[in-house]
Amino acid sequence: MRLAVLAYEGISPFMLSTPLAVFGEPFIASEHQIDVCSSVSRFAASGGLTIETSRPLEAARDADILILPGWRNVDEPVSADIMDELRAAQMRGAIVVGLCLGAFGLAEAGLLDGRRATTHWARAGTFAERYPKVTVDAGALFIDEGQVLTSAGIASGLDCCLHLLARISGIGEANRVARHLVVAPQRMGGQPQLIDRPAIGASADRRVTEMLEALRTNPFSTPALDDLAERAGMSRRTLTRHIRSRTGGSLGEWLKRARLARAQELLVAGARGLDDVAVRCGFPDSHALRSAFRAELGVTPTRWLARQRVP
Repeated sequence: MRLAVLAYEGISPFMLSTPLAVFGEPFIASEHQIDVCSSVSRFAASGGLTIETSRPLEAARDADILILPGWRNVDEPVSADIMDELRAAQMRGAIVVGLCLGAFGLAEAGLLDGRRATTHWARAGTFAERYPKVTVDAGALFIDEGQVLTSAGIASGLDCCLHLLARISGIGEANRVARHLVVAPQRMGGQPQLIDRPAIGASADRRVTEMLEALRTNPFSTPALDDLAERAGMSRRTLTRHIRSRTGGSLGEWLKRARLARAQELLVAGARGLDDVAVRCGFPDSHALRSAFRAELGVTPTRWLARQRVP
């Protein structure tokens, strides 16, 4: 498996480092390859940095996955040479990823026509107006359309890349990398971009975080909110407020996502029988599991599993 990251003059060092951090040494040690490709061997990045790469842009022609990490400015067209690589990748059946404003490049290349996509919330209006053939979801962290993926701004690029890593190497490996990077492994594409997420500092914050971690490792339990509040040493109302500030929703919504993540892990690992998978993840039956897949991912479990087979 070969990945190519397209770099350019004025690139954000954070956006460039995002796929490099996720697809790091363990990924390369598994006989995969990731290259930074650019039309020039030496280019300036934002923040006064200068970056050198030995791989020309044309080297991306052999990649199975092509990633465009952002773009300089929505009012500046993506360069023609990068557009050529995006279209060539689509023609040969490679997976193409647009992180943050990189979605503008994918849309301009026509890769998102008739598809759902997202980008940074502050530029979603411009994106929708400029590309009416694209169904824009301004709230999603990332959207997986099979051959094409897009993400919202900055940190959600990590979520998108971790999701892609799960498609290649399994959810277990993606969760391991997430823990190494100290980011939440349970964030899914449909989770809102804008969440009031305070830093973990107060003892109440730590107790809520530990509680959610315990529930994620045991998602088939159905705890009562009153019982959890008593264990956490706070009122039901306070616990609800802490959960919403950390997850962007209710305990039930978060638990549903945790159960869905567990179901994805089991399916990728080869588990058979949706009824059995549903019970092992805390869903009452396969119908509830299918409903969760459709609501959160827009596809059935069978179609989702088929998408995980990267060419």
